[in-house]
Amino acid sequence: MTRKSCLIWFLFGGLLSIWGKSPADNKNVPDKCFITKTNVFVEECFQGVITENPWKYSNVCIVFLQSQTPDQNNSLDQQWPQLVKQNESYLLYLSKRYTNHGVVLYVLSGKLCNASTFDITESKCSHNESTQTKGNCSVTCFNTGTVCQKSTYDENVCKKFQVKGKYIINMTGVNCLNCDNPVKNLSTEMKINVTADITQGGMINPTAAVEVMSKMADLASSINESAVALSVGDGVTGALVANKSPVDIDQVSFAYGSPNSNISIISSGGNLTDFSRSVSVPKEAFNKALEMNVEVTFAALMRFNNMAKDELNSTILGNEVLAVEMGASIANLTDKINISFRNMSYKKGFVPACHSWNGDGTRPNWTDDGCETLTNGTNITCQCSHLTFFAILMTPSNETISSTNLNNLTIITQVGCGLSMFFLSIVLFMHFLLRRTKATKATKILIHLVTALFLLDFAFLINNSVANLNNDIVCKIMAALMHCFMLATFTWFAVQAFHLCLQLYTGGKIETRYYMIKVSVSSWILPSVIAVILLITGKYGTQTIITDNSANNVAMCWILDPKIHYIVNVSYYALVFLFTFTTFIIIVSWLFCLKRNKDVSSQASKSGKNIVTILGLCCMLGITWGFAFFAYGPLQIPAYYIFTILNSFQGFFLFIYYYNTSHTRATQSDQSANKNSSMSSTTLQTNLDIFENPYQNTKSKK
Repeated sequence: MTRKSCLIWFLFGGLLSIWGKSPADNKNVPDKCFITKTNVFVEECFQGVITENPWKYSNVCIVFLQSQTPDQNNSLDQQWPQLVKQNESYLLYLSKRYTNHGVVLYVLSGKLCNASTFDITESKCSHNESTQTKGNCSVTCFNTGTVCQKSTYDENVCKKFQVKGKYIINMTGVNCLNCDNPVKNLSTEMKINVTADITQGGMINPTAAVEVMSKMADLASSINESAVALSVGDGVTGALVANKSPVDIDQVSFAYGSPNSNISIISSGGNLTDFSRSVSVPKEAFNKALEMNVEVTFAALMRFNNMAKDELNSTILGNEVLAVEMGASIANLTDKINISFRNMSYKKGFVPACHSWNGDGTRPNWTDDGCETLTNGTNITCQCSHLTFFAILMTPSNETISSTNLNNLTIITQVGCGLSMFFLSIVLFMHFLLRRTKATKATKILIHLVTALFLLDFAFLINNSVANLNNDIVCKIMAALMHCFMLATFTWFAVQAFHLCLQLYTGGKIETRYYMIKVSVSSWILPSVIAVILLITGKYGTQTIITDNSANNVAMCWILDPKIHYIVNVSYYALVFLFTFTTFIIIVSWLFCLKRNKDVSSQASKSGKNIVTILGLCCMLGITWGFAFFAYGPLQIPAYYIFTILNSFQGFFLFIYYYNTSHTRATQSDQSANKNSSMSSTTLQTNLDIFENPYQNTKSKK
């Protein structure tokens, strides 16, 4: 029986498109027919009546398919739907474009059929497939997107059917088999030539990387293949996928196993978790590119291994910088680009954070704007709303605290530092304007400490305001000044302890030449030199204190390199703390020994003064800074509060200490002038001037 004798059909108006020719004559079928309209596929030997109802108000395409045998299948056009009869079943072969768009299909088969006897409405096939059979007639309807949504690729079954690059829908059971391998390895490689040197000093030149990405649009227009591998030189490789037809647009994923392995193209249905790295470009990005009238929609991924570092010398995970280009400025994506790194290992104490660079300048300027970092164990995913260069920067782990605690600590610090500066300024005023006696070496050292602490408190109070100016140069200078004052304060803590030990050793008679000049130069010049070196090498900048609410994060100007912070600050203070705390124990032991050699009743009246003196001594030696060592684990928040409160009121304690010691010296000086006493021969005038040397008193009693 010929095909013409098999086809008996009648149309009663309202049908917009009729395709009665063979598939070979219809290679240029308008995409609007299959993609935007309801499709009725009529099997070759269908005999019946197709009426206007029930598609009276719908756009319909009617397509007659000539059934083939499996060995005839490959001769047909790859884009045209094909109907293959195998045993007693009909198999419908569809290309990926129909499954991606979720086309509603009706397949009519049988003899002496009347479509009006079937309940056929478009809504019935939008989500669920159905088959209606009456006699020899059957109508099967389904949505290709729903039926094939969860279909998986089975290489062995597809070899059995001798099918590649298509989906097979069994019309009997209405199930879908995916024979379009989701993992496509690229066999064609293209070399990209750039004018700038791709490497400088063994590292990728950022300027050359920008030039490489600017060539992608022209390259996409020139290739004949749908996807090609790209190469520039050692450490610079990539891949490009071009969509010649707008209807073929779909999400595109690039995946590879290691920084130097070949890149594969993964279509929907592919398992990205089989690869350690993947980049997924959503369909929304391609649609935005179409709206901008790009000549060819494409997506290009380039890998720049070991790119030159930014000014902050940031550490990049795996030294891998990725760039995505689509020939248009794509931003504000709701369905974001996913960049995934799986089973990654990195140093403890660092946190991965996704950053991007827009390509401006000769060196990368990484920012976290537009990118969100998601971590799940050793898996890291960057979700970014724009196209550009991407990298995962390893930042030191800032322990997150609640915004409430940060706000409380900030208020305590601001109030405490303000009061501290007020009392420190009174000490300086009393020393330079109201002092009635010649200052001792101990007093001069204390004044230097007061000056350093005053400058440190002032720098800390204005630090946040300077950071909010968003001026890198001013912020770096601010960080250098505060760091210098902090190191100077630490050094004067150590000088105080050294001076006390030296007085105990020499019996209060220090005869070193230029003693004050030597300790002043070492305590001010050394911190200044360190701060200048770090400023020149670019170690300062804006740092963010992270809270549980990103809106309440606080910026400050400080050291950016955690290694520098631990070496220069933490290690140095640890040595200072060890020395000053040992000195503190010696002095407190001396006070208890003194108490045993005094009459109990006379000591009772001085107990309050002794407590104030000990608190002043703690501040003078910087003992309170030691609470920073306990800011870990469950003691973290309590240690923060204790540390902040005590150090915020250092100025007040030092004022009380200075007032008591200066008042006692003035009284002793008047008594010595009136009584012409030789008390100084039996009293060791240390930094605690109000106490006598217990060892000297003990010796005299013998």
